[in-house]
Amino acid sequence: MLASSSPRRRKLLSQVGLKFEIYPAEVEEVPAPGREPHEETIRIASEKAEWTATRVPPGNWVLAADTVVIVDDMVLGKPGSEDEAVEMLRLISGRRHRVITGWCIMESPDHVARKGFVESEVIIKQLDDHTIRAYVRTGEPMDKAGAYAVQGIGAFMVKAIEGSYTNVVGLPLSEVIEALEEVGAVRMFSDE
Repeated sequence: MLASSSPRRRKLLSQVGLKFEIYPAEVEEVPAPGREPHEETIRIASEKAEWTATRVPPGNWVLAADTVVIVDDMVLGKPGSEDEAVEMLRLISGRRHRVITGWCIMESPDHVARKGFVESEVIIKQLDDHTIRAYVRTGEPMDKAGAYAVQGIGAFMVKAIEGSYTNVVGLPLSEVIEALEEVGAVRMFSDE
């Protein structure tokens, strides 16, 4: 199996014992305006999988994913600057938001794909400006959708999660592993 994945996705896959290689996809992660967020995460994940599937040896499986944060119907991707991270955190402070991860599993070279998405809701505690700026200075928010990491320092701000925790991290493991097993890419706890 091969994964085109971020460090947090790699860690999740490793934690459940899956063996994989990393092929970072060179795909622009910009959602098209006017489309549903879940459709866009699936589209971007599919583009990443397609890009990777053309570069790996035949007979391998590729897993790609894309995560966005939605608040007030606004899609928050990764912040482009510290100021943008501060603004994102101000926006989600004291509020509920949605986290959507779209994923795509594709076999090389046939490009037969299985796709899906998972949505979770997260409630963030009220944050003052000093706390937001201090958190941004840690650097952690800079490569995370919505400018926080629930699995890192950012855990301090998460009051509650409704739905998949691993989805909020960046990869809904239960659903993805189920799909990987269904297509024959992996088998968890085999007798072999």
